[in-house]
Amino acid sequence: MIQKTISGLDEACKGVKDGMTLMFGGFGLSGIPENAIAHLVKKGVKNLTCISNNAGVDDFGLGLLLHKKQIKKMISSYVGENAEFERQMLSGELDVELIPQGTLAQRCQAAQAGFPAFYTPAGYGTEVAEGKETREFNGKWYVLEKAFEADYAFVKAWKGDTAGNLIFKGTARNFNPNMCGAAKITIAEVEELVPAGELDPNQVHIPGIFVQHIFQGSNYEKRIEQLTVRKRN
Repeated sequence: MIQKTISGLDEACKGVKDGMTLMFGGFGLSGIPENAIAHLVKKGVKNLTCISNNAGVDDFGLGLLLHKKQIKKMISSYVGENAEFERQMLSGELDVELIPQGTLAQRCQAAQAGFPAFYTPAGYGTEVAEGKETREFNGKWYVLEKAFEADYAFVKAWKGDTAGNLIFKGTARNFNPNMCGAAKITIAEVEELVPAGELDPNQVHIPGIFVQHIFQGSNYEKRIEQLTVRKRN
């Protein structure tokens, strides 16, 4: 059995260099690779292009990299919770590419499956389609979107085994599975790491073939982006 376990973050991130394109799984603050992001902040890599559904908040998630000005371009579908992101974008310090959420997911999946591009109706007739090839199918117009080309994908799973098989929990499944195998190297951090063969194959969401390295993370904050509670009677 192939062993994909690595010792931790130093080994996981040793190949990450300035100017690379990185994918980060998660949805809002749910299921983000907290340990990997924190380590990249300490590592000090810069001029990064980051692909993620969102840009975190000011003091958590990718917001930590933004505060250190380590990101030069952000490719996302939702960025409304980060004041520093807004400031850098409006000042011209940060290059931003906003993508419809379904298109973002499909560009990840296309890279994962080895498809160079695909047609989608999302964005036709808007700024999203500017400079892109368009084509009509059965009386409806579509926009050609290209698969992402990323160096690393950092994902977070609830449980994984030493062969790289992963199980996600809840909302963390929104983008993490799509990014596995969508970059040259996929690194998974998990809350619980078990020996190969211990996971029920019927419960595995992503097989180990899509993961190059796996390690057990720690000290997850699991912050809630917007907490709404019912008032006491």
